[in-house]
Amino acid sequence: MTARAASPTRTRQVLPWRLDCHVAAGDDATAADELRRALTAPRPTIPPRWFYDDAGCDLFVRITDLDEYYQTRAEQQILDAHMDSIVAAHSPTELVEIGSGAARKTRAILDAMERAGTLTRFIPFDVSPGVIAASAADIAAAYPGTRVHGIAGDFVRHLPRIPRRPADGRRLLAFLGGTIGNLEPTPRRSMMRRLARLMRPGDALLLGTDLAHDPEVLVRAYDDADGVTAEFNRNIVRHVNHAFAGDADPSDFAHVARWNARASRVEMHLRARRDLQWSIAGLGIVVPIEAGSTIRTEISCKFMRAGVEALYADAGLVPASWHEDADGRYAVSVATRS
Repeated sequence: MTARAASPTRTRQVLPWRLDCHVAAGDDATAADELRRALTAPRPTIPPRWFYDDAGCDLFVRITDLDEYYQTRAEQQILDAHMDSIVAAHSPTELVEIGSGAARKTRAILDAMERAGTLTRFIPFDVSPGVIAASAADIAAAYPGTRVHGIAGDFVRHLPRIPRRPADGRRLLAFLGGTIGNLEPTPRRSMMRRLARLMRPGDALLLGTDLAHDPEVLVRAYDDADGVTAEFNRNIVRHVNHAFAGDADPSDFAHVARWNARASRVEMHLRARRDLQWSIAGLGIVVPIEAGSTIRTEISCKFMRAGVEALYADAGLVPASWHEDADGRYAVSVATRS
């Protein structure tokens, strides 16, 4: 009998991080219905979740490096200056970051937790699986021994997919970048309540908010001289086209940023350069757009301290600390679940 060569042993590669994907562009009926209603409304809009395909995420990272976009630098300065004291006050063992993106500011938080010896797990949550995978891999490599569990989903439907924390731990929930200001008042309150439901007594929420100040400075942050924000705005058309077989040419739209004093917010719009008939086969609609008319793509509300604290109170959270940048243009605050 001739001996057979032994088969090579197959080993399963285990990544130092995990990614759960709960969303993909165009495959969710709820998201499609929301977009259809928004585009066919008397004043059409596009929900801002459609900014963030992989190209949109890359463009937003470029925006955060622009001279005009002070928000990211201000928030980073606050985190660098105050995270050690925040971690000392609340002793978190895990960080959950909502809208984590490339997780560039995350390291200031993780570094403070590591210095305190409390860091055990990081959970980044964002809509783009590609961005989450890249940042999860980077963080896992930079913080050996830390469990990294990425979640790809949207804010409205998938926050409950975030795993519960261990009973003997404490959670720091971060919602940075002024993202809470992208929501209208009613959805904003709902979002804060959803965030509060992710917290147990002893947990803390770290919230970034852009403050109301000089409208000229605010508008420039959304209409930079290099046109990066304009390209980011037009990319929303590309994303919708790709997801739902649309035929609009993004170059047929001009980028518009304006200050709405009554609502204390900057608004971004796409203004049609000519009459258009935007056919979106995957949604079963044709959107007529007259030359000069606009589709609103984003709002960015600006706050006073009293307004932020009212949001906390409505969600059943207790303000713990308030930190502003040197120019009084941006704030990072902390609230707890009692």
